[in-house]
Amino acid sequence: MAQQTIIQLLDDLDGSEASETIVFGLDGRTYEIDLNDKNATKLREALEPYVDKGRKLSQTRSGRRGGTIQAAASNGDTAQIRAWAKKNGYEVNDRGRVSAEIKAAYAKAEVA
Repeated sequence: MAQQTIIQLLDDLDGSEASETIVFGLDGRTYEIDLNDKNATKLREALEPYVDKGRKLSQTRSGRRGGTIQAAASNGDTAQIRAWAKKNGYEVNDRGRVSAEIKAAYAKAEVA
């Protein structure tokens, strides 16, 4: 017996069928939202003046201290990253590995 699984994206704003998932960032956090064509256009139009004037960052861009995300954590800055994460609403353990998401947000905040 064959089965077919269908995944349908629903627009996070109005519940209609979504056509795409948009990923965007603000204040050191990355978000994604499923939108239909109309709402995706509205979002892009609303952000256009800021995107036009903003600086595009690459994933491997170094922070002010000259290290990459991985280097920052391996250079003993883990305590600083944890303190920053807690201050900025992230859940982070006092011990163990700091997640890549938190390291990326920290690096992005350091660049800004």
